[in-house]
Amino acid sequence: MDAERVVELLYWRDVKTSGVVFGAGLSLLLSLTLCSIVSVSSYITLVLLSVTICFRIYKGILQAIQKSDEGHPFKLYLDQDVGLSEETVHKYSDCALARFNTTVIELRRLFLVEDLVDSLKFAVLMWILTYVGALFNGLTLLILGLVGMFSFPIIYEKYKVQIDHYVGMANKQVKDIIATVQAKVPGLKRVKAD
Repeated sequence: MDAERVVELLYWRDVKTSGVVFGAGLSLLLSLTLCSIVSVSSYITLVLLSVTICFRIYKGILQAIQKSDEGHPFKLYLDQDVGLSEETVHKYSDCALARFNTTVIELRRLFLVEDLVDSLKFAVLMWILTYVGALFNGLTLLILGLVGMFSFPIIYEKYKVQIDHYVGMANKQVKDIIATVQAKVPGLKRVKAD
């Protein structure tokens, strides 16, 4: 999936497709809150298998009644190659490796305090996440993230001017506070490269 299709999906350009993806994702996550992943995957597999078996039997009965020889109803899909090509696997594994290496380098920089301000920001973020973790479990955060992914873009598109105004005001306040703290605490001023 390319980025343009994802944007169209999140901005509800095709309401049916966005609705199906959002509904299926939300249903999956909500069912995972009630049952284990093994149960949910088994139920989904059973539903899909039931649908395909019923469709195959239905088409077989229709062919017998109409005395036609259309063949297997899923022949088109059975003939398709579903294997991953070696190039595709290399492309995505190289991309994943590059992201992994970038993450490891950044974590090394943060944990070994290459830049004190960035390490302190990371520590504050982790401290805040301890409170978030105490309030929500991971599945709840995934559900909120999914709802946010499908809600925030459309809300932002509708109220862009007002949101940008208030975000700009908040951003100015945060910059002023950071500048005040950096001026008062020794050793927090960033060294500007010439």
